[in-house]
Amino acid sequence: MAKPKTDDASEDAKKIVDDAKNFIEKAISDIGKTSATKQLILGTASGWITGFITMKIGKFAAVGIGGGVILLHIASQKGYIDINWDKINKRVDKISDKIEKEATGKSPDWFEKVLSFVKTNSYYSAGFTGGLFFGIASS
Repeated sequence: MAKPKTDDASEDAKKIVDDAKNFIEKAISDIGKTSATKQLILGTASGWITGFITMKIGKFAAVGIGGGVILLHIASQKGYIDINWDKINKRVDKISDKIEKEATGKSPDWFEKVLSFVKTNSYYSAGFTGGLFFGIASS
């Protein structure tokens, strides 16, 4: 069986991403045209789902990362491995500075889009916020 060319795979991936963007843009533009009640219901449902999934993923990530750090520390204490913490801390500082620089450069444009969406779809946004808190609380 022949393997697909990487060009074909990247074109397929681009097509999927474009289709997803078009679907999301259409869904977001349609929300503002519905009644206030429907916006509240949709916002609450999507907020609850987002909050619930975020908490589940967050718990899983915290256990995984925390467990890994604890195992590294135990292995270091027992003498199985030697960790150069100064080098790790310097790298973490450099990476966090890069991330902060990237985020501050792109942040205002993204924030303005979110603010514009919230202003034009206030009922949906209120429902989403309430649903998000329900989702976090129910997980």
